[in-house]
Formats: sequence, structure tokens, C-alpha cells
Amino acid sequence: MTRLETLLEPIAAWFLNLGIPEPITHWGHPAMMGIVIFVMGSYVAYAGWQGRLAADKDIALKNRADHRKLVPLLFLFLALGYTGGVLSLVMQQKPILESPHFWTGTVAIGLLAINSTLSLAGFWNDKTSLRMVHAYLGTVLFGLLIVHTVLGVKLGLSL
Repeated sequence: MTRLETLLEPIAAWFLNLGIPEPITHWGHPAMMGIVIFVMGSYVAYAGWQGRLAADKDIALKNRADHRKLVPLLFLFLALGYTGGVLSLVMQQKPILESPHFWTGTVAIGLLAINSTLSLAGFWNDKTSLRMVHAYLGTVLFGLLIVHTVLGVKLGLSL
């Protein structure tokens, strides 16, 4: 057991004492995160690109506003889901750091933090190049989340 798993064990034990059925412990994280990634994440990505590319200015503004409103929630849900996924592994007494799914999730949260920083900093005086980095990094991030999902399904089936 790694130091991280040892630190998380009391929290996992508390959740185990709630009597959560095993299928929920095993498949709850993938089900909820699948919804977050494929429903919310795909719309956030779509709205971000439509905000950049739509020829109609009103449509572009609406999509930018949608993107701006939903991304903080997406970040929150992904961060909570990340935490829940890690705890789920500890609850099932499975190693955390050996999983490629854990590492893609960690990288995804890091990239999301970087992309959020670009946006929250106002793209450092609205620099076009930083807006472009934000758009492409977001696209790479969404692709990574798809890979992350595939690795998660593989992990879930192997447990």
C-alpha cells in the first residue's frame, strides 16, 4: 500500500461503512463521469469552438457565454469525480498509482487547471495567441478525456 493509499484509507473506510452496494462503488464513478465528459464536456467544447467560429455574431456571443458559464461546473465535477474515482479504488483495495486511468485523469486535471488559468488571467491582455492556445489545449484535453474513458472502462472490467 502506497503512502497515498494509506492516507486515503480512513476516508474510504468511512464510505464503506455507509453500506454502499458494490455495483455503485464499482460502476458509480464511471457512470457519473461518463455523463459529465460526454454530455457536459462535449457541449462545453462545442460552445467554445462555436464562440470562435460562428459567422453570426449573436450565435458566437451566446456560445461564448454558455462556455464561460459551464466550464467552472465542468471543472468542479471533474475534480470531484477525480476524487471519487481515487476513493473508489481505495475502497476496492486496488492500487492507485499503477493505473494508466489514474495518470490520464491527473494529467487532465492539470491541463484543465492550466487552461482555466489562461482564461481567468484574461489571456494576459486578451492576446490572440493565448486564446488560440486555450482553444487547442481544450481540444487536446477533450481528446485525453476520451482516452481516459477508454482506460477507465478497461480498468473497471478488470477489477
